Amino acid sequence: MPKKHPDVEFALAESDWEAYYDTSAEASSTAIARSISRGGVQVTLDVLVSSEAGARWYGGDHGVEVYQEDPDASVHERIIIQAVSEGRVA
Repeated sequence: MPKKHPDVEFALAESDWEAYYDTSAEASSTAIARSISRGGVQVTLDVLVSSEAGARWYGGDHGVEVYQEDPDASVHERIIIQAVSEGRVA
């Protein structure tokens, strides 16, 4: 699967910050780094899908079913990321 699709975008949000990415790898690594560096805050990763083709690319047949249920939905899937450091483990 290609790493990005023109009809799929990954949006990150926190209480005072937001950013958009073309790939899930960029978005998820940024979310984890932000959460750790800010003491384990929750970062919201929204998957934004703007076409049936994008839905198929992102989630296969199930992604298309979800998209067809509400093609005007602003968020296809929401993922909450919270990374908590447990410190050094001996």
